[in-house]
Amino acid sequence: MPLLLCSHALFAFTSFSNSMRVRASLSGSDIDGAAAFENPVTELLDNELIRVVSGAKDADEALGMIADKAGRSGGTVSVSDCRLIIAAALKRNNPELALSVFYAMRSTFYQVTAWGSINENAPTIERWEWSRPDVHIYTLLIQGLAASLRVSDALRMIEIICRVGVSPAEEVPFGKVVQCPSCMVAVAVAQPQHGIQIVSCAKCRYKYELISGNIVNIESEEISVDAPAWEKALRFLNIMKRKIPAAVHSIVVQTPSGVARTQKFATETADLPAREGERVTIAAAAPSNVFREVGPIKFSPKDPNFYSGEPMSLTNHSDGRESLLLRVPAKGTSSLLNPSTLFPLIVFSAAGDAASGVIDPSLPRLLLVAGFASLAAGATLNSLILPQFNRLPQRSVDIIAIKQQLLSQYNVLQSRIRDLKLAAEKEVWMLARMCQLENKIFAVGEPSYRARRSRIKKVRQGLESSLKQRIELIESYARISSMIEIEVEMESDVITAEAASSVERVSEQIEQIMALENLEERWKLQAEANDEAERLLNQSMPTESV
Repeated sequence: MPLLLCSHALFAFTSFSNSMRVRASLSGSDIDGAAAFENPVTELLDNELIRVVSGAKDADEALGMIADKAGRSGGTVSVSDCRLIIAAALKRNNPELALSVFYAMRSTFYQVTAWGSINENAPTIERWEWSRPDVHIYTLLIQGLAASLRVSDALRMIEIICRVGVSPAEEVPFGKVVQCPSCMVAVAVAQPQHGIQIVSCAKCRYKYELISGNIVNIESEEISVDAPAWEKALRFLNIMKRKIPAAVHSIVVQTPSGVARTQKFATETADLPAREGERVTIAAAAPSNVFREVGPIKFSPKDPNFYSGEPMSLTNHSDGRESLLLRVPAKGTSSLLNPSTLFPLIVFSAAGDAASGVIDPSLPRLLLVAGFASLAAGATLNSLILPQFNRLPQRSVDIIAIKQQLLSQYNVLQSRIRDLKLAAEKEVWMLARMCQLENKIFAVGEPSYRARRSRIKKVRQGLESSLKQRIELIESYARISSMIEIEVEMESDVITAEAASSVERVSEQIEQIMALENLEERWKLQAEANDEAERLLNQSMPTESV
């Protein structure tokens, strides 16, 4: 935003320090435990102690002050007290303390899993601990950090709340949900330790081989397939639906166990589905050594349209892209639909009919009927009967269907979280811009800008309210995602009835949250705040008095 300032305004602006400007922004944003949310009930703190603690350099020093004042041998700082400390630290322009307290609260994840209880023989300071953060702590921090112009820290808080319920250690993530390449529904989870696994789909009732690992080598070649005129005509009439490949790729995937597998496939576009070093999961048709026995007969539980082990789809773990793979076009092969092959067959058949007509006039008709009957029987056998034998029995995939339903819900939740995260990040930037603009007006000190400052304050309140609602939605979706992760990882030990009840419970919670999300009043407030913020950011500020 271009600003044409007079010399007096420039002098006034440069005379203020950075901390004074940030303090001016914080003082007008109602960052305190009572204004942002309901009044928290304090259990350990009074006004004097809050003032002293808010000046501490980190969480350990603050906890020591609380322990000395409390006069007890140990205890837990409640969530409401933590909110008061963080709000006071932000208002005092001490975001380092606010972040230190937050990460100390996050560290309680370790205490439950590693230690289980507080050591009674430990020093007094070590017998005190912080509570776990709740959604109000996240909201207070994100709004306060944005007002303090600490945008990167605020965005990091949004990233953390998207994984609420997950411990700070990220070495054991849930994994990447992989979709069935035939019916495109969630079928399994590829976790970091997984390499090669055989999975079943309850919808199409086929088995697939999942190869997960890092790409150690990739070679790509762009190709040009010139389709003949007859094929273009069939494709125009929607009779032929085969996709034309644009590039051929050959990749080497190394699994966590060290096994390397080479896969060659084509893609519809020339874009690379993944790059070297990225972790991917390739879904391929069931290999030949996987079969289903029905008496003495063995059936391969794979899609009959694909060869055994043929790659069908690729999931990129880095960016989440799902790419359908095509069969590499063979060189120098001819098809029965190719005119160069079809016309000689017609001529040969006509010559055969003429020769057989000399022997018996009804023989050509019988041969024609027998030929069509054989083709119809073969087509029926290949398209209807054999695929049914290849499919898995319905009873064997009932429990798998419950797991797939949970994973499908998980995908929906993760998609909503991503959308809300992007919107929340945009609002954090807009809130920080509003705070910076207010700092500049405060530094200029011109009375003519009071009206503009009141407008900016109104926009900030709208943005803070909208951001608070988005954070609450993200936290709710992330909490249900953690519930699904628990059910999926325990599915081998959970009976069908318990798993089915879990699916119903999760579905009800998702519907309730989505109903809250679709409230018209909530988004009307957010839309008005965004429009007003964009107008203020795009509007130039004149030098003449308003």
